[in-house]
Order: sequence, then structure tokens, then C-alpha cells
Amino acid sequence: MTQTLSQLENRGAFIERHIGPDAQQQQEMLKTVGADSLNALIGQIVPKDIQLATPPQVGEATTEFAALAELKAIAGLNKRYKSYIGMGYTNVQLPPVILRNMLENPGWYTAYTPYQPEVSQGRLEALLNFQQVTLDLTGYGYRLCLAAG
Repeated sequence: MTQTLSQLENRGAFIERHIGPDAQQQQEMLKTVGADSLNALIGQIVPKDIQLATPPQVGEATTEFAALAELKAIAGLNKRYKSYIGMGYTNVQLPPVILRNMLENPGWYTAYTPYQPEVSQGRLEALLNFQQVTLDLTGYGYRLCLAAG
């Protein structure tokens, strides 16, 4: 006898498609471990000081969209306060040319010098000038500026 694919498909509820122990197999497993029920097994395993006296109240089942709408409504109750972190620094729009040539250029924050001597000399001179300006502005000793610069 030949069956079609649609005849073999089980389009019922998930519980019917779940491959797991049935009631008889569960009872055999509980008997093996010496428990009368799943709740008794949990009671034997979970320490008494963290067991709940009553089951948790989780509410009614809901859809994903309804849950997201409820969470959005709860988040809407939050109050936004002014942040003083940064002491007055505000977000700024950094021009791409500065971002590319200053912040993303490792020549400004690494001690590595390229192999061409003329480029190395210019970069070392720029670092020395930066260090000297830092010395002049902060008044720190030479050794502190070496660590900072």
C-alpha cells in the first residue's frame, strides 16, 4: 500500500506531533527514580528554600503583538531625566573628513611608524610637538607627558 506525502503529514496540534514520553513512560521513569509524580520529583530535587509556596501568577496567554504593545505602554511610563554624565558634553555630528583622517587614522594613537623614513620623521615630529603642547598646557612634568602623549 502506497501513501502520499499529504497522508503522512500530521497537521494536528503540537502535542500530537511532539516526540516525547507518553503517560505510561513517564510513570515508569518516575518509578525508577522513586517519585510518585512530577511534582514530587521536583520537590525532591529543588531545595526547599527556593521553592514557591504558590504557583506564579503569569496571566493569560497573549499574542506576540499584544505583548509588545503592553511592553511599549509600560516603557512609555518611564520618565526621562537630564543626564549629567559627561559634564556638559553633548552629542555632536562629527564631519566624515575628521572622522576618517583623525579618529580612524591609527597614526594618531599608535607608536608604530611606517617604513619610509620621511613619513616616520614627520609623524615622530608631530608626536613630539603634541607632547610639547601638552607639557605647556598642563604644566605636568616631562615624564607624565610621555605617559599621556
